[in-house]
Amino acid sequence: MGWSRRPRTEQPPGPVAQRSRAGALWADGFGRAGTRSVQALALLTLVTVAVFALTKLTLVVIPVLIALVLASAIHPLVSWLRRRGLPSLAATWAALLAIVAVFGGVLTAVVYAVANQWQDLADQAVAGLSELQDSISHLPIEITDQQIQDAQDAVTGFLTSSSFGSGAIAGFSAGANFVTGGVLTIVVLFFFLKDGPRIWEFLLRPFDGEAYARGRRVGGRTVTTMGGYVRGTAIVAAVDAVGIGLGLVIMGVPLAIPLAVLVFLLAFIPLVGATLAGVLAALVTLVANGWVDALIVVAIVIAVNQLEGNLLQPVVMARSLALHPLVILVAVTVGTVLAGITGAVLAVPVAASAWGAVQVWNGPDLPARPVQQKRRETAEGR
Repeated sequence: MGWSRRPRTEQPPGPVAQRSRAGALWADGFGRAGTRSVQALALLTLVTVAVFALTKLTLVVIPVLIALVLASAIHPLVSWLRRRGLPSLAATWAALLAIVAVFGGVLTAVVYAVANQWQDLADQAVAGLSELQDSISHLPIEITDQQIQDAQDAVTGFLTSSSFGSGAIAGFSAGANFVTGGVLTIVVLFFFLKDGPRIWEFLLRPFDGEAYARGRRVGGRTVTTMGGYVRGTAIVAAVDAVGIGLGLVIMGVPLAIPLAVLVFLLAFIPLVGATLAGVLAALVTLVANGWVDALIVVAIVIAVNQLEGNLLQPVVMARSLALHPLVILVAVTVGTVLAGITGAVLAVPVAASAWGAVQVWNGPDLPARPVQQKRRETAEGR
């Protein structure tokens, strides 16, 4: 009697085998790509929600960021006053009132200059436009007086239309938001100057050990980077304003002081601010003095920009802003899209601060390292 062989029935795989098979599906190239895609989508969703929330709270976010940048720039003055024996509150008030006095004095000078020279500029503008119209009429391309009159009527019709009225209402609302944001900026700036280190210590309370030390390093580097950027840009902008302003005064251009102040303010917009300031100065000169003086002003603007760009800016900004021009361009573009001119001004110091935080992430002189490098170093240490 021979042995009869029973057919063997396969047992269903156990839970461990099922988990290993499921894990194997994500272990190949497609699985890893899918995992990274899900992670990227989750991160993109989080960033989108955060950006959307920030754009809806610009009336709060923008003043806080401006106050943070200004506090970083003014912090050395407050520290110096405290070392001289002034109490913390008195030093804060002294620094804040000094800044407000400077801005108030500049604004008063601008308003005074505009009020005194506006009528002269208007008369010169009328004469300049008449001369421009005569020059256009003698061009090889025939432009009739009727076409010029139609263009003037179109501008007049827009100024008297309902669209211009709704734009004026929107401008009034923007002005109200500007005043509100200005008041909020001053209040937040006062508390940042007075209690900035204690506020940061309060935010770091949930952390300890290496995380706490990292937070201290990031906070210190952020204040140093933002403060150095603002002070360095202010020095460069002051040189631009003085140089171009003296040129405008020598050429007898109306509103030379307001234009110099505008040059100073536009210098805080990287890459394009100096160009915009030069174009505005040349346009005012063209309308008021003619095209010869306008060309001279353009030459003055180019000379001043070349001087500060090649000699002054590398010395002043070398330590405070170590960003590639492409990064600056992208940051300015993103800031402009999100928050307009204010976003363009704040984008570069924020980007520089983020890069500074990366540079001290693992130590005072140890930047953040890729995850794979950390794993390899950990394995070798074992």
